[in-house]
Amino acid sequence: MRPLRITLSALVLAIAAVGSAQAKDDMDVARLNSSLDQLARDPALSGYAQAEQARARDAIGRLAQARSRDRAQALYIAERRVDLAKATAQLQEAQLKVNQLDREHDQIQLDGTRREVEAARRELDRQRMQYQMAQEEAARLQQEGAAAQAQAVQAQAQADQAKKLAAAQAKVANAAKRQADLATQAAKAMRSQMQGDSGK
Repeated sequence: MRPLRITLSALVLAIAAVGSAQAKDDMDVARLNSSLDQLARDPALSGYAQAEQARARDAIGRLAQARSRDRAQALYIAERRVDLAKATAQLQEAQLKVNQLDREHDQIQLDGTRREVEAARRELDRQRMQYQMAQEEAARLQQEGAAAQAQAVQAQAQADQAKKLAAAQAKVANAAKRQADLATQAAKAMRSQMQGDSGK
């Protein structure tokens, strides 16, 4: 009876050990599946590293089917596959953000260049308008100068004509004065002569 009891005890311990190992296997598989499911549910990362996620699923499946002697290696491979899937998804997301930032930077530079070109065009239009206004002002001043010069020439001619007329009038006045003086002298002489004749 005693050997039978020892055999039964050993069998119970073996069954317990197998059950414990099976439970541990199930916990590892559940842990890795949960980690991979969390990645698949992540709205920011789920769309990346699809191939790596599929390989991680396959590795977890092989872990679940692995024999005891192959389990350690299968567990290591499955864990690395899950880690690689997470890291690849994060890397791809970061690369996408970098590319977006590069495009935004290029767009900002392009917008800045467009603004600079537009500002230069407006400045050119402003300078062109100022130049046109300056030309118009110069033409107006030139016309006014020509008109003023013509008026000055006309005024000078009128002044010269007035001087000539004044000189002619002065000559006429002098001649009239001389004639009046001569007439006065002639009248005096005639009166003197008439008085002398009457005294005789």
